[in-house]
Amino acid sequence: MVVERLFTAYLKRRHSRILQLDRFSNADSIRPRSGNEYLLYVHVPFCEELCPYCSFNRFPLDRDVAREYFKGLRREVSLYADCGFNFAALYVGGGTPTVLPDEIGRLLDELRQAFSIREISLETNPNHLTDDIVQILKNGGVNRLSVGVQSFDDGLLKQIERYHKYGSGERIRDRLAELAGTFDTLNIDMMFNFPTQTLSMLEEDLKILKEIEAEQVTFYPLMVSKATRRQLTMRFGPISYRQEKLFYEHIVDILGDDYSGGTAWCFSRKKSMIDEYIVDYDEYVGVGSGSFGYVNGSCFANTFSIPHYLESVNEGKMPIWAKKDFSVKEQIQYYFMMKLFGMSLDIEKAEKKFRGRFIKTLWKEILMLNSWGALINDKGVLRLTRQGRYLWVIMMREFFTGVNNFRDICRAAIEGPDECIQ
Repeated sequence: MVVERLFTAYLKRRHSRILQLDRFSNADSIRPRSGNEYLLYVHVPFCEELCPYCSFNRFPLDRDVAREYFKGLRREVSLYADCGFNFAALYVGGGTPTVLPDEIGRLLDELRQAFSIREISLETNPNHLTDDIVQILKNGGVNRLSVGVQSFDDGLLKQIERYHKYGSGERIRDRLAELAGTFDTLNIDMMFNFPTQTLSMLEEDLKILKEIEAEQVTFYPLMVSKATRRQLTMRFGPISYRQEKLFYEHIVDILGDDYSGGTAWCFSRKKSMIDEYIVDYDEYVGVGSGSFGYVNGSCFANTFSIPHYLESVNEGKMPIWAKKDFSVKEQIQYYFMMKLFGMSLDIEKAEKKFRGRFIKTLWKEILMLNSWGALINDKGVLRLTRQGRYLWVIMMREFFTGVNNFRDICRAAIEGPDECIQ
């Protein structure tokens, strides 16, 4: 536990520095490089109701505003096409991307016609697993459908305000079982380490996942911003990480026989797309309000204001509001974090990418992690050990918590956007 506490404290400091973005001013820096493959992330920030633990940029659904927003998405995508971007993969997240099924179907069709997209992953919620919506997604070329379930425990579903929206755990389980084989991959998003969650509740969730032979399971630890943490603490009691490792080790033990690790927290029966597209794609473009992109060593964040977003794209301007130009060292650290989150890193490829500076930059970190038993060097490939997998869960939890804190600041400053820049 000492190692985990020290590691967490170190990551909080490091991520707070990395996630200090500056006011954006130069759209010329967003240009594709020859030979690079890019993923397109599309953010749809509307939900029928807002879940209390979610820190993503999202708003209660207004259908008229949402239709205008989908028009805005198509305009923003065209700006990147005009810059010369082509996209090999598409990930659609939210929010709830399927709140307007006809709009998402039209968007998927247009994106597939405009770009060389090989694979599509899309998120949805259990109440949208209707025959009509499933068919729209199939027709739209979705390979991987990711369904936000979080837990099958009715008591917990009621506490996190999902039971009345999506039904009982039994009802959700039955529908997921019916959909098996409909898509190349049906992923089930789960969460662990809620304040009121017990080990027996987690064991029951794992039992159900194995019974329905879930094709892929992504088990997220609770990752909340400062503002969301305060709200959850008032509702459910204090958030603690004391049981997180126990829960995680239980997940690995129970799923280990039938699943392989696509990432430290994604478990798959076969090779497929994963939620953390940043593992498989070094660079990606984010479109939509509150989305993030990473191109040419710079991280870009779009405006979190829907009116400002629509105003920008309607004027033919990119709605990017802030950016961070990573130093070479920060780019190497980011690459190291993301690739090893995917369980392995090829040293030769890393050295080629960073012109011989990879090991020179990270030798201390690699030595430290090796001494902790987190990494092994397997014939030139760094691989996470069992201990290393949990350390990377901590690393990514702290990274995404930092991103969520940035989202909170931007949401709070929608009427005064300058304030959202650290």
